[in-house]
Amino acid sequence: MGAHDVHDEQDTARTLRAISGELSDRFYERDDVVRTLVVTLLAGQHSLVLGPPGTAKSEMARELTGRIEGASYWEILLSKFTSPTRMFGPIDVAALARGEYRQVYDGRATTAHIAFIDEIFKCSTAALNETLGYLNERIYHPESGGEPISCPLIGAITASNELPSGEDLAAIYDRLLVRIEVGYLADPSNFAALVRSAVRRPVPQTRTTIELAALQQAVTDGVPAVEVPDMIVDAVCTLRAALRRRELVASDRRWRQSVSLLQASAYLDGRPAVAETDLSVLTHVLWDSPAERPAVEREVLQLVNPDAKEALDLADVIEELETQLDAMAGQSREALSEWVIKKAHNKLATAGKRLEKLRLEAAGSGRSTAAIDRVAGRQRAVRARVLTEALGMDASMVQAQL
Repeated sequence: MGAHDVHDEQDTARTLRAISGELSDRFYERDDVVRTLVVTLLAGQHSLVLGPPGTAKSEMARELTGRIEGASYWEILLSKFTSPTRMFGPIDVAALARGEYRQVYDGRATTAHIAFIDEIFKCSTAALNETLGYLNERIYHPESGGEPISCPLIGAITASNELPSGEDLAAIYDRLLVRIEVGYLADPSNFAALVRSAVRRPVPQTRTTIELAALQQAVTDGVPAVEVPDMIVDAVCTLRAALRRRELVASDRRWRQSVSLLQASAYLDGRPAVAETDLSVLTHVLWDSPAERPAVEREVLQLVNPDAKEALDLADVIEELETQLDAMAGQSREALSEWVIKKAHNKLATAGKRLEKLRLEAAGSGRSTAAIDRVAGRQRAVRARVLTEALGMDASMVQAQL
């Protein structure tokens, strides 16, 4: 790779980081989701955003794909009655009147560079095989027969409110390499900011975009050129063994495909080789049911850096306090205040200080702070809930207290 190429690749990575930052500012508590979606696209893979309605899944996908200048974008909300022709190309009625059977592909999945498929697991039986071929091989078989059509798809972002049921849909689920869980906003101060944003006149936001050609160049040349050192191969083997001991088994294909995600993560950060910090993206790859995700996350993050185990232990303490707060719903303000004074306040304050120290140590050693930041976000959210729900503080005032 020449010096000019390296400069171009660095420009592309810088632009994508700017886009990630802008989207993270716009969508509260979604930093990791946004970064993971960008990494997945860079790797030329497909993602699933799993979560209840009203968690900005569609909006995030549209906003991200809208930043790719010159890309053909296609989106659809699937139902059990969606026909393959509606997805891949309706029949040309005018041609049919002349006795010709032809499909119109413009503006459909067949010509899209980026696809957003909402309610992916409501895919009809009729469309199942074509959808699998589209996701797997980027091809579509025309209704009239003949040669399969090659589709320019870089990657699909899919969304669902629920996991698939039935063997047919399991095949599609397996093709979605990255699985990201999203929930409703946890931090009351973020929720207050969300409510405020609905009544304020929107301030014009910086809107960084990237050319389609630059993204394609990154996917086909830049990302595959990122080096994967032997120590990363060894770490992946160690992780596989650790997960197998917990009876968490991913297919060989998923492991192999995940290498491109590690390369894409390093590329996005502007690094020429994969580092241990990139392994954290695997927390979104190696689970089948959401119940398995915490165990996968623990194994991955303990491998990534030595701070992670303590951060995850603190996360357990924070989660236990949140469970206690939920269990105390309906109790008197006096009982809640007593619980805060005797238990919650000190534990949350201690966790916050320790996380702050862990973050400084990690940053000072050049290690990723993503895991610590995520736990710190939970600590702030639970502390904000304690202040608003147990002590009666106004949510709009909480931000100043954190």
